[in-house]
Amino acid sequence: MSSLRNRKRFGPVRGVQGKLQYTGPMRKHPTFADQVLAWFDQHGRKDLPWQYDTSPYRVWVSEIMLQQTQVRTVIPYYQRFMQRFPDVQALAQAPIDEVLHLWTGLGYYARARNLHRAAQQVCTEHGGVFPRSLEALQGLPGIGRSTAGAILGIAFGEWAAILDGNVKRVLARYHAVAGWPGDTAVHRQLWAFAEEHTPQARVSDYTQAMMDLGATLCTRSRPRCTECPLQAGCSALAQGRQADFPGKKPRKALPVRSTVFLVLRDTQGHVLLQQRPPSGIWGGLWCFPELPSLQVAPDWCLEQLGHAARSLEPGAAFRHTFSHYHLDIQPLHAQLDAQPEAIMDAGDRLWYNVQRPPEIGLAAPVARLLASL
Repeated sequence: MSSLRNRKRFGPVRGVQGKLQYTGPMRKHPTFADQVLAWFDQHGRKDLPWQYDTSPYRVWVSEIMLQQTQVRTVIPYYQRFMQRFPDVQALAQAPIDEVLHLWTGLGYYARARNLHRAAQQVCTEHGGVFPRSLEALQGLPGIGRSTAGAILGIAFGEWAAILDGNVKRVLARYHAVAGWPGDTAVHRQLWAFAEEHTPQARVSDYTQAMMDLGATLCTRSRPRCTECPLQAGCSALAQGRQADFPGKKPRKALPVRSTVFLVLRDTQGHVLLQQRPPSGIWGGLWCFPELPSLQVAPDWCLEQLGHAARSLEPGAAFRHTFSHYHLDIQPLHAQLDAQPEAIMDAGDRLWYNVQRPPEIGLAAPVARLLASL
């Protein structure tokens, strides 16, 4: 019996006479997670701002900011956001204009609006404490399955899989999953692999390690495969087809729309801005008045402000691209012939002081034009 037990516990090697000898304990073949964690322990990033304090609030904000945005871009925004809104209560109580102001330039502004709404919901429906279930977290605005999994795994150390863009890329290459991840069948297959590989122990480290691996080694272009801990089992690498995985989104020609931005100054040099509706493109942000054509500008000023505009000069046109269309923007610079009084505090309109700018959320092309004045 002792000999049989030893055969199970010890690994065979060939002795000098060709006989099998059992000289040490058999090593279990490292799992996918074992390899990822071993790499993370030695090479993973552990000094990112959101890694010092992994409270649910800070993990949540970082995960939302990191959606479709690179780490180096997010860091300064995250630091400013945390300084102004150190906890969920501070964010919930803040005016939406202030939240959007701190988000200006980060893009995808629906993320900021959802953060604000979710913070209010956490305070009103959960007593200011983040829920600890996947279902409850997904019930908060802007939190999907992967973000909820990241909060559970990183902040609470509870088992939950994630599938952000970086993880999709790692899994698609490792398993050679063909097709665009946005396709329902491909998405379902990647989720199955994500759950299969997520370990029961060290979930927080594993979650961060997978995101880090995709961000630093298994990158979209020029992946550093020779440094990857998963190279021995990677199907894409074995086939020399790293560039084929994950599959590309089917290309469609983006439609082109056009608009005129009226860059209107009053006699003091302030610029007229309007707040957009809460939903839709640039929802809740401040923008220049938009006109269908250059020709309607004089009538618009008379009808809306009661004063004529002079010195109408078209500026250099430029293109701003959204995910689903191009917007060609034609700035039209104009000067009012008198100081208006009716709209100084009209709610959805304001005169923007370029020298002492208020803390409001600006659409990216608006911020660009204002900076050039």
